[in-house]
Amino acid sequence: MSRAIVFAYHNVGVRCLSVLLAHGIDVATVITHTDNPNENIWFDSVAELAAQHDIPVITPDDPNDPAIVAMLAALQPDFLFSFYYRLMLKAPLLALPTQGAWNMHGSLLPKYRGRVPVNWAIIHGERETGATLHGMVEKPDAGDILAQQAVPILPDDTAFDVFNKVTLAAEIALDRVLPQMLAGSARRQAQNLASGSYFGGRKAEDGRIDWSRGAQEVHNLIRAVAPPYPGAFCDTQNGRLTVLRSLHPTGESGPHGGRPTLFSRDGRLYAECGDGRLLRLLAVELEGSPLFLAQAGDQSNTILSAPLPLS
Repeated sequence: MSRAIVFAYHNVGVRCLSVLLAHGIDVATVITHTDNPNENIWFDSVAELAAQHDIPVITPDDPNDPAIVAMLAALQPDFLFSFYYRLMLKAPLLALPTQGAWNMHGSLLPKYRGRVPVNWAIIHGERETGATLHGMVEKPDAGDILAQQAVPILPDDTAFDVFNKVTLAAEIALDRVLPQMLAGSARRQAQNLASGSYFGGRKAEDGRIDWSRGAQEVHNLIRAVAPPYPGAFCDTQNGRLTVLRSLHPTGESGPHGGRPTLFSRDGRLYAECGDGRLLRLLAVELEGSPLFLAQAGDQSNTILSAPLPLS
């Protein structure tokens, strides 16, 4: 029986750990994170899955601490897997397994190496992404590719929608290649790093909407940071406006000559963007309260009764 040590977190961590167990891998230890109380924990728990299977779990602040490396070395692993673990693993850890260290990344490498690849793919209007199992080297996301699985990105998919697809893609890719890995027959393919780029992490402020941009670009940002992420926003004369969901633009022009404006028409809410095209908004908050369209006798605290300039 092959033995593995597994660094894992998030839904991809849960599903890929499940694949290892389904194939009879002896998972000697799981290394995961303690949930941050300041973070929206909308995903499943690797620690809980490990506990169900009586697998030891540790949550070190620094997995590269020599004491941690020595403890894991004593387990004599055949494989090391990293499934959405958030910290970098250095050379001493990567050298432990006799049959390689392998990471599952949420893009079709070499595209979108680095942080939050699903969000970046949506921001850039990609129509496809996926998951890639690749060898771990000290340079992030640069090792040889062992398996990939593509998934589509539909025009109104949010990051949550796409992340769920990527989670399934990761499960499929690992499940398909694992028998070959155990037999020592899996084929490796070197990455052409020149054909992809690295992307950094994102923070809440990066969700600020520039309404002078085109409707498609604004729509891509909105869906890339839609809940459970913090949401796209702007500041208006009436307070902070947060846009949680929109529909991809059809090319219809607005009535304000390209001046960014929020307005209602026929019982629907629209934003006119800097290219003059309309973007239909499905879920909007103003100062944290849902924004409703004004109607006769409407007693809502937050209504839109007149066009609202956007800046």
